[in-house]
Amino acid sequence: MRKALRWLLALTVLIGTLSTAGTATAAQPEATADIKDRLLAIRGMSLVEEKPYPGYRFFVLNYTQPVDHRHPSKGTFQQRITVLHKDVSRPTVFYTGGYNVSTNPSRREPTQIVDGNQVSMEYRFFTPSRPAPADWSKLDIWQAASDQHRIFKALKPIYAKNWISTGGSKGGMTATYYERFYPRDMDGVVAYVAPNDVVNKEDSAYDRFFAKVGTKECRDRLNGVQREALVRREPLEQRYAAFAAENGYTFDTVGSLDKAYEATVLDYVWGFWQYSLLSDCDTIPANARTATDEEIWNSIDTIAGFSFYTDQGLEPYTPYYYQAGTQLGAPTIVFPHIEKRYIRYGYLPPRNFVPRSIPMRFDPHAMRDVDSWVRHNARHMLFVYGENDPWGAERFRLGKGARDSYVFTAPGANHGARVDGLVESEKALATARILQWAGVAPSSVRSNPAKAKPLAKFDAKLDKRGVERTLRP
Repeated sequence: MRKALRWLLALTVLIGTLSTAGTATAAQPEATADIKDRLLAIRGMSLVEEKPYPGYRFFVLNYTQPVDHRHPSKGTFQQRITVLHKDVSRPTVFYTGGYNVSTNPSRREPTQIVDGNQVSMEYRFFTPSRPAPADWSKLDIWQAASDQHRIFKALKPIYAKNWISTGGSKGGMTATYYERFYPRDMDGVVAYVAPNDVVNKEDSAYDRFFAKVGTKECRDRLNGVQREALVRREPLEQRYAAFAAENGYTFDTVGSLDKAYEATVLDYVWGFWQYSLLSDCDTIPANARTATDEEIWNSIDTIAGFSFYTDQGLEPYTPYYYQAGTQLGAPTIVFPHIEKRYIRYGYLPPRNFVPRSIPMRFDPHAMRDVDSWVRHNARHMLFVYGENDPWGAERFRLGKGARDSYVFTAPGANHGARVDGLVESEKALATARILQWAGVAPSSVRSNPAKAKPLAKFDAKLDKRGVERTLRP
């Protein structure tokens, strides 16, 4: 009996040893496998291309997503994502701009701060990440947040360290909505210049902004050019017609060249403050009434762009305008410096920029829900705004229920506001919190946030900091 027991115990130990060895051997290929192989082993992931960049691997990928996350069996589409891979031992930043994704290597500010990997997602319904046929009712903030959730769940086994979501403008909104619907996914959120239009019909905050932004001299210059462009409507529209004919532009969606012209002119002041700095006021004609038609045209075209409200200019932004007219809301502003006789249509709502074949119905509860959630439940969230950015007139704010969350404003900054542009004390605190949320804060920073700085050196090619020139958020 004792011999039998000894034999059984030895056999058990032997089996256990073989089992352990087998497990270790099986785990080795995953631990040592090329990162491309590991990414492509994910079900539904396929490679579009790989582009080299020193110190990184950069992949453009397609990932199969359900058209409707509530009913996954009702069709799929290919969503484009990119992966800027540094090392699986580093944290990962999840970025979206809320529009198309760039297929060239780039690094967002939080990625530089934490010296990490970066996953970037193209927003659903922006081509080529559009279902065919397109059921536009499936373009909403919950479906998009669910896209991010599935991507995160698919990649988390590979990138097991902390994750931070980020984005600018509509991308900042997207990061916020993602946190609202899936608050357990991310370890932190950095939302840049994210508008928050809680009550779509109440936009007086924008009017107050334009009455005080910058200096009176700069405002007078801009207002003068804008007014003069409407006073000289007839000769400048003749030029617009020739411009459109030369380039093959049409105006079926907005309705007419006249409406497109006025919409462009009314975007002018907004566009200046979104893109430019107070120091750029010298580029605006000082006396609009004595300026030539050429000077008025060039100033409007440079800042607002006469090609935008053509069918060809609007088409890439159909998903944005659809969302603005169904959930996000859109600003409506007044123009007290322009006599009513010169304004025929006013600030047009989003319905005017979406083909009539696409039905739209506005949901007034979507933004109220997100705003309330942020006020009462924000955790590890940082909102950064620019002092002179019109989109910051209606912004996210924190309530008593928020924890370890912040709203900072970069002095003099436009729609390209960054952590790097904050006053020194806020810059250090924001950087320290991002490092802490990412799990890579040095001990010196944990004891003294004033010592916080980005872990990766600035790379002029990789760390592009310009503002995308579109008047949309």
